[in-house]
Amino acid sequence: MNRTFAETVVVLAPRGRDSAVAAGMLAEAGFEAVIVPDLAAFVGVLRKGAGFALVTEESLRGADLHGLAAFIHEQAEWSDFPFILLTERGGGLERNPAAARFLETLGNVTFLERPFHPTTLISLAKAALRARRRQYEARARLEAIHEGDERLRIALAAGRLGAWVLDIPTRTLEASERSKADFGRAAGEPFTFRALLASIHPDDREAMNAVLRTSLQSGNDFDLEYRTIWPDGSLHWIETRGRTEFDLRGQPLRMTGVSHEVSERKQAETALRDFAAELEQRVEARTREREVAVAQLHEAQKLETLGQLTGGVAHDFNNLLTPVIGGLDLLRHLHKDDRSQRLIGGALQASERARTLVSRLLAFARRQNLESRAVDIGMLVDGMLDLIQRSLGPQIQIDLTVPPGLPAALVDPAQLELALLNLAVNSRDAMPEGGQLSIHLSAYSVAADNPNALLPGDYLCLHIADTGAGMDEATLRRAVEPFYSTKGVGKGTGLGLSMVHGLAAQSGGALTLESRVGHGTTASLWLPVANMPAEIVCAPVELELPDLPPLDILLVDDEELVRRGTADMLADLGHTVTQAHSGAAAIALLHDRAFDLLVSDYLMPAMNGMELAAEAGRIRPDLPMLLITGFADLAEGASRGINRLPKPFRQADLAHAIGHVIAAAPAPNG
Repeated sequence: MNRTFAETVVVLAPRGRDSAVAAGMLAEAGFEAVIVPDLAAFVGVLRKGAGFALVTEESLRGADLHGLAAFIHEQAEWSDFPFILLTERGGGLERNPAAARFLETLGNVTFLERPFHPTTLISLAKAALRARRRQYEARARLEAIHEGDERLRIALAAGRLGAWVLDIPTRTLEASERSKADFGRAAGEPFTFRALLASIHPDDREAMNAVLRTSLQSGNDFDLEYRTIWPDGSLHWIETRGRTEFDLRGQPLRMTGVSHEVSERKQAETALRDFAAELEQRVEARTREREVAVAQLHEAQKLETLGQLTGGVAHDFNNLLTPVIGGLDLLRHLHKDDRSQRLIGGALQASERARTLVSRLLAFARRQNLESRAVDIGMLVDGMLDLIQRSLGPQIQIDLTVPPGLPAALVDPAQLELALLNLAVNSRDAMPEGGQLSIHLSAYSVAADNPNALLPGDYLCLHIADTGAGMDEATLRRAVEPFYSTKGVGKGTGLGLSMVHGLAAQSGGALTLESRVGHGTTASLWLPVANMPAEIVCAPVELELPDLPPLDILLVDDEELVRRGTADMLADLGHTVTQAHSGAAAIALLHDRAFDLLVSDYLMPAMNGMELAAEAGRIRPDLPMLLITGFADLAEGASRGINRLPKPFRQADLAHAIGHVIAAAPAPNG
């Protein structure tokens, strides 16, 4: 039979010819069997996937079952792996108490007493395999449901769509907070169907009524844009989409749909909107994939796995941003009119913000050494307010106090942002019903005998205070211990305060905590004052394109979208480009043809960019190379001696990188 490996039978019967006999019986009935020699190999095959297992009692008796028990315990919710246990005296408690003890370990086990008739074995095998197939079907259904729910949630949130339901017989309207906001209503304010109709602009009411009548009669979906007047008298455009549901008698039961306030979008270009929708779909698809991976690995692999996963997400985002930024850059040179330049410039600004976010994700993933510099703490915190508020939710009010004229502090700004976010999230968890988070920045001169064991000098102190549940003295004493958490299993790693404490200590400061049960918690982050002004973050300078001679370039990247976008930028610069989708394909081309430059992605399957560079160096020792990467933590250590261009990049960045490589390359005969 042609089955997948997940439907094979794993046989563990090391005594005599038991395994061969059992496998033979199963083979005659059309089953594919894998015979394993010992328990370790048995567990290894089970982890790869199987239909069920046939195991003898004596192979388990007296053995170390921790690995097998771990496999059974770590099964997903949909899985209950079936075992058939061959025993000498059945599986009853009275006749064979030893075998019955395996019930607790194996769980889904069927006992088969030896000697047995082959028909009995085959019957049990078929039943076990049918049960396993039903489990796989259940998994597929669960994944489909989860994917659908997640797609709807992300679509509504990303599209800023409000959801509503209208009960036809009672004319009762249920609207989400977002939908109410589209009509200028507060979240807790009553909003009836009559109020909705009254808010519609008089010139649009007839069109609205006509669409509703048609949907009630035919059941067709409707899509309507109309003007609405908010309670403050302002005029706004609303887009409403929905459909009518009918009962078994064909009578209209309810209308369901979404609403969207589209006043600004009415002015947008259709082409730009389509581009944004395509990019959003790609980002959502990647995000869903990574969210599934995080959910599967969260319990088993803690901080290290989370860091690697974050780096992978950032790498994927860099791959998505590279052709987007490159394409916009090329369009900017093609369309010189003011309107096109304004639209493309806005898209490039959004892409630059996305690139900054990705760089922060990469910084978190590689957990690099501190890069302390003079930082305006007040400006940093003010720039994070939107992110903090989104992380806390609408039930928590933020109060920020930053006195003017404060000096700069000496700290790694990226790590300080992460520390501040950790403290804010801790406060949120302590205020499940909502509350207030106060962020206050103060300057202090600390003497030698201070209670925080700080060196004498000037400090800035960032106080983060919440009105949450607070901590008792025992919890407060252990709060900064690594992996200590009161949030319960799966709700925190216990490393948030430990990370903040470590940042403060490495920066020459301290972290102090004050808390009382029922009176909230105040975390104070002390940082030394810098002896220099705060560094000013300037807007990126627009680079001029260098004057380069036409080059014959071999471009290697396994991502077709990224490869095509990079090739377009190179061709626009006047170069001849030959594309290869893998390292092996590039090596084949290098054997047959001479190139002026090799440009390769770093992270590729089978052969990465560094391995390709080493092999290319053996074929063409004088061939210059430029390594393109969106995975900074790997490439920085691996790409020594090779020029590197980080993703995403613009055409000018690419041109300057090529110019640097060519200028630094030795002459062909040198």
